Amino acid sequence: MAGAAGMLQFLQSALLMQSFGAYVAVLSDERGWSKTALSGAAALQSVETAILGPALGWLLDRFGPRAMLQIGMLVFGCGFLLLSQIETLAGFYVSAVMMAVGMSLGGFFPLTVSLIQWFERYRARALSVMSMGLALGGVAVPAVAWSMATFGWRATAFGSGVILIVLGLPLSRVIRWRPQDQGETVDGLPEAPAQTAGSVERAPASRVEFSVRQALRTRAFWLLALGHGFALLVVTAVNVHAITHMKEGLGYTVTQAAFFIMILTFGQVGGVVLSATIGDRFEKRMLAALCMLGHMVGLLLLTYATHPAQVAAFAVLHGMAWGLRGPLMQSIRADYFGRNAIGMILGLSAVIIALGQIAGPMVAGMLADLTGNYRAGFTVLALTAGCGSLLFVFAIRPQRPMAH
Repeated sequence: MAGAAGMLQFLQSALLMQSFGAYVAVLSDERGWSKTALSGAAALQSVETAILGPALGWLLDRFGPRAMLQIGMLVFGCGFLLLSQIETLAGFYVSAVMMAVGMSLGGFFPLTVSLIQWFERYRARALSVMSMGLALGGVAVPAVAWSMATFGWRATAFGSGVILIVLGLPLSRVIRWRPQDQGETVDGLPEAPAQTAGSVERAPASRVEFSVRQALRTRAFWLLALGHGFALLVVTAVNVHAITHMKEGLGYTVTQAAFFIMILTFGQVGGVVLSATIGDRFEKRMLAALCMLGHMVGLLLLTYATHPAQVAAFAVLHGMAWGLRGPLMQSIRADYFGRNAIGMILGLSAVIIALGQIAGPMVAGMLADLTGNYRAGFTVLALTAGCGSLLFVFAIRPQRPMAH
């Protein structure tokens, strides 16, 4: 399951999440659409995530993920097929929303909730395996950029849609719902008697279950959601605008810029490996706080780069911060609030997190249109993310809910 989830994340990351910036750069040149207008498509995707998040959580907690994943991959692929045919900005927006709906139904959210149900002791490690696919998607960005330069962006979008449907549908069938429904146990371990000597070790604090209402009453829920949103200010802004900044502000070609995105990917892979190694051994919130500082320093390096080494340093630092922090975001919530209502808890968190996803590309794009470059927008986002590290520092584990 973790491997299949990783493959699905690879497809989504390679073909859209980390390649979206290449489409922005090409369409801005070919169509003359403003950076603000193109950023609006990314913002619409985040708005859709915020709207669907609670509903997805409710559906997952009750019906499981398999049908949702299959529908999602079909819609996602069809969104790319539509993108290959668009002629207007409105058509671009429609295809972007369609792809966003597909990614929500067939992507990170249902896959994460599914894995949380199967793992407890090694939860961060399992989520890191899935995140490895997300990270490795960046390796394919140069291939996507080459395809655009060789065959055109329309053919690249059409081929992406076909790949998603042909590979995504069978991969989604591998995912199963709760282990007890399959005759299995959490972590694959035999159930221990309640009063044995080892039962204390096998029942960590994450076994404590919060209801949705109880989770919403904790300070940790809000601090984690806000911190996650602050992190995505930088992540989404980089995904949408980094290639354009390197092309227009630093003088690189799209293919050269895509090479730095590939370096970012290797940094992200290193971060994911580090998360799998230490994520279950150290205080997750403090690791996340350190990653926020990494996001800040990395984006500032990209913003004011005067040498390729600074761009490479950005790629490594931002990638490692993203790779280390990413799996911890959902793992720490499951540790704090338990598994029973985790779908709805993550869905409600998504509403707040989406504010960061929306603001990051929009702030960067609008300030770039106003000032002629990305320096002001990237600087604001970097410093905001750095300050956001304090949100994780103060997001301490909530007290056990009162038994009823």
